[in-house]
Amino acid sequence: MILSYILEIKVEQEVAGKAFLAMETMNSVRNYTSTQIQPELLYRLEIDRAFLPETVPAYSAREVFEDLRRNADYQDFSYKEATLNPTSLRDKADEFEAAMIQKFRQNENVKELAGFRTVSNQNFYYVARPLAVNKSSCLQCHSTPEKAPQSLINTYGSQNGFNWQLNEIVTSQMVSVPANRVFATANSLRSTIMSIITLFFLLAIASINAFMRLAIVKPIQKMSLLSTGVSKGNLNTEFTHENNDEIGILAKALNRMKVSLQMALQMIEEEQNSQK
Repeated sequence: MILSYILEIKVEQEVAGKAFLAMETMNSVRNYTSTQIQPELLYRLEIDRAFLPETVPAYSAREVFEDLRRNADYQDFSYKEATLNPTSLRDKADEFEAAMIQKFRQNENVKELAGFRTVSNQNFYYVARPLAVNKSSCLQCHSTPEKAPQSLINTYGSQNGFNWQLNEIVTSQMVSVPANRVFATANSLRSTIMSIITLFFLLAIASINAFMRLAIVKPIQKMSLLSTGVSKGNLNTEFTHENNDEIGILAKALNRMKVSLQMALQMIEEEQNSQK
């Protein structure tokens, strides 16, 4: 259980790392769109009265992320700029996302959130960061309908995406991945680690058995043979063990016993010869 928990945390951190890297990339795309693309195409919005979604940072970020999903490492990831009052309703925050935006608003020290949520009976692991209106140029389209480009009004109407305030957190930038991917990766890592642990355990048992056989079993077997030989009157055998361990002490004691037995037998023999 502890190993599973540790591995799940590790995998969550790895997924979150990829997600935050993707967010940083999307933020770079947003910044490039607002500083490079939008000024170049602004005249089209004013003269041709044609709305170009490519000038919207959120649109560019989402399109680039969809292209990023062609990479195998990101194919299961999804990206959303969940907004309380978006211009495009596809970006509208649901109840869970709206509550998350409120958390960011209520505590400026909260810079990111992560966890699990359920959408349409499917579990997802998500990471989120607040996104504020940090450029006055954003208010050109989001302050009031009267100040917005007519092409935007013609495309999206005048009901959504207005009354934003500078430095106000209006969006939760979110990257999600199916939870089963997190669990599957953790299970795969757990299986690999358990296989390695089992292999080391088997090697350890084999090494201990080999050591026990060489250091204990075989020496005791030799001493057993010596003791059997001595009990049968064979006093010419001697057991040697160079290591000064318990087996060595036992071997020396056995040899002393054999010498003592030899001396006793010799004394008995001499006494018998003197009585003749």
